[in-house]
Amino acid sequence: MDARLDLFASPVTGKAFKHLMAAGKAVKESSLPAATQELVSLRVSQINACAVCIDMHTKEATAAGETAVRLNLVTAWREATVFTEAERAALELAEQGTRTADAAGGVDDEVWARAALHYDEEQLNALVLLIGFMNLANRINVITRQPAGDYVPGSFH
Repeated sequence: MDARLDLFASPVTGKAFKHLMAAGKAVKESSLPAATQELVSLRVSQINACAVCIDMHTKEATAAGETAVRLNLVTAWREATVFTEAERAALELAEQGTRTADAAGGVDDEVWARAALHYDEEQLNALVLLIGFMNLANRINVITRQPAGDYVPGSFH
């Protein structure tokens, strides 16, 4: 499969991506645990069927020491026993934040309250930004059919 657009060749997207990457770096450097960031990025990308982001975040998580068992169970996190309560709260927030059209009211108060039990205000800000950022990246990649499989860990960080 070939991409519909070369996003890095355009001056417009190149300029915009510089800013998006800076925003992503701020989230990456936040106190939100790195494992949580990768799990959330992976789950949002699974929901949005963004192959290139699934490829990227699976490989980044693996390079950071994440186990295959946990990565394979992200899609079924509710039934899996390998995630902490904090990770489960983040994954639930990510799902509702991604499926806003399906949730009729966006993120419900109970889901927000569970996340707030485990993360401080700075971490919640980072988590919300991460969920929004991943949804933006997923949509750009899906619309332009960016191919997956060749990502090398560390390429964008």
